[in-house]
Amino acid sequence: MPIRDGADATALREVAQRLADGELVAFPTETVYGLGARADDDAAVARIYAAKGRPADHPLIVHVAQAEGARAFAAAWPARAQRLTEAFWPGPLTVIVPRAPGMGTAAAGGQDTIGLRCPAHPVAHALLAEAAALGVAGVAAPSANRFGRVSPTQAAHVAAEFDPSLWVLDGGPCEVGIESAIVDCSRDRAVLLRPGTLTRERIEAALGGERLGTRDRDAPRASGTLEAHYAPRAKVRLMEAPALKAALSVLGPLAGGAKPPVAVYSRTVGPLPAGIPGRAMPADAAAAAQALFSALRELDACGTPLIWIETPPAESAWDGVRDRLQRAAAAG
Repeated sequence: MPIRDGADATALREVAQRLADGELVAFPTETVYGLGARADDDAAVARIYAAKGRPADHPLIVHVAQAEGARAFAAAWPARAQRLTEAFWPGPLTVIVPRAPGMGTAAAGGQDTIGLRCPAHPVAHALLAEAAALGVAGVAAPSANRFGRVSPTQAAHVAAEFDPSLWVLDGGPCEVGIESAIVDCSRDRAVLLRPGTLTRERIEAALGGERLGTRDRDAPRASGTLEAHYAPRAKVRLMEAPALKAALSVLGPLAGGAKPPVAVYSRTVGPLPAGIPGRAMPADAAAAAQALFSALRELDACGTPLIWIETPPAESAWDGVRDRLQRAAAAG
């Protein structure tokens, strides 16, 4: 797989040209690595769905280099979207707005709305700007992993997922570590469809104190909102700390050479019984988000059939981490 240095100007130009030619590339954002194709070419976008094994009606997010570039995909630009993008772009926030006819049909999964984001990662910004100069209106990019599996936060994670012919821009580990918050601005009330690291309180403050609605049956389909998602091969079980401690006490230390039946990811439970692999979950919500997908991949590599994970705290700062873990657990 051609992994290219995202700081190399020649590599950026070559990858941008591949996008302009309708090919797939992978690139870093501050949230996770994305698998991208030009969003104004439905045939190119179809290659994303095929490569990931993703249902064609499960929409993608279109990434743009500048806020002004998002307008090409929008039939209307609601005031709520304007307030949110002024507050958080570039950054880990996606807004859903009415879609312009004929623009991004495949990326939107056939819906009359579309999700738009301006990422903050310098490599993503540089790539999107180079692609825009070649006539690419925006880049549709879900996470660069097989559909439903653990999202990638390093170039090596992408390399483990796809055909060696895929070009990957390496921008180092992702700073945020989980996908963007998604806010539906296409209806008469702003609705949080997927939490991220931006808290509900910060989003509501940017909306002038308007309370965010909750997802309902009329909400647009949006990336990463299926009940089961973000899952390792091992089955994930979320457990409150007392239940996790009790289960580990019953399990006890393993006999020498015995294969561990479970791996553990916990903030407060420890030390673990001898022979049980585990990682410590950071006590800070932002640090936990940044480490989450790498931790899941490392624990999955232990080869255990189960991963026991301590349920994150109930505070809103943890909503994004809790959401990803609940969906990972639902896949089991």
